Amino acid sequence: MSTEDAGTVNTSAPSDCLFCKIVAREIPADIIHETATTLAFRDIEPQAPTHVLVIPKEHQPDVVALGASSPKSVVELFEAVGAVAAQEGLEAGYRSVFNTGALANQMVFHAHVHVLGGRAMTWPPG
Repeated sequence: MSTEDAGTVNTSAPSDCLFCKIVAREIPADIIHETATTLAFRDIEPQAPTHVLVIPKEHQPDVVALGASSPKSVVELFEAVGAVAAQEGLEAGYRSVFNTGALANQMVFHAHVHVLGGRAMTWPPG
């Protein structure tokens, strides 16, 4: 969908997209990692001792749309996940979660992955 330069926000994104506003620095977030194409910040309602959201700067509603638009963007997203996990000391293990769609409890329709760690994870998760 977007052919913009890396590091910019897709201008066709909804004007009320919370994560686009974080990328644009219009609203504050506890940003812990940034690349030209990704941004990582702490979740405001953490579900684990470490709970970070990693997002592409390009607006896409979910990871499926992101992959269809730019498979490279999905790779870059996971590279950022790995960097965040290392930075946060999660070598013993962590969980990466995509909630895709309303039935999966996706609340912000901008692709993002939850990185959860710092405690033992159980299965099934939900």
